[in-house]
Amino acid sequence: MTGVPASAAGGSGTKPVRGGKLGTAAVNQASLWNIANILTMVRLLLVPGFVMLLLHNGGYDPAWRSFAWAAFAVAMITDLFDGHLARTYNLVTDFGKIADPIADKAIMGAALICLSYLGDLPWWVTGVILFREIGITLMRFWVIRHAVIPASRGGKMKTLAQGTAVGMYVLALTGPLATLRFWVMAVAVVLTVVTGLDYVRQAVVLRRKGLAAERAAAADLASGVSASARASDSAEAER
Repeated sequence: MTGVPASAAGGSGTKPVRGGKLGTAAVNQASLWNIANILTMVRLLLVPGFVMLLLHNGGYDPAWRSFAWAAFAVAMITDLFDGHLARTYNLVTDFGKIADPIADKAIMGAALICLSYLGDLPWWVTGVILFREIGITLMRFWVIRHAVIPASRGGKMKTLAQGTAVGMYVLALTGPLATLRFWVMAVAVVLTVVTGLDYVRQAVVLRRKGLAAERAAAADLASGVSASARASDSAEAER
């Protein structure tokens, strides 16, 4: 999931280095229309299509729900690849930094809301997951001037569990598989809450450290100014 240094569009004619990774000149010319951003835009465009497929014919047609699952699966797969491609080939852009998390939350939020609307998923589950996702995003902005909260292994497990569980709910499953999806969703909710609390802890610690560093820097600056002033006064007195 994820990703995005705005660069000038166009190219210098430099070809990628054999073996896969782009040469230095090509990397520096990474534009908005690179493969990572295109995959992110595809994921954004899939959101309304996914909603229409899921809700088509009342939302209970197994065939249309299978089509909706396919759209959801494509969105999840592109989420895995766009960030990897952006980091590997230095295709990170400002657009991607903004669009990637929006696309992630848009497809997941649309799926959860539609499933709750259809009565397949309790609204409280949708509320817990969306509250966590939106809250952590806002918290990242809260501490961003001090530090960046890194993605944790638990966060990645949470994303995998959510995607798997929601995908199983999109399909019209019955019998043991319907029971299994309940437990997969239960695991996803637990991971959502636990990792969310861990992110809150990290954010508070990082903010405290950042503020302490700012106060220390301000004190050092004030001390330096004071010492400079005393030295200036001493020099004046000796004249």
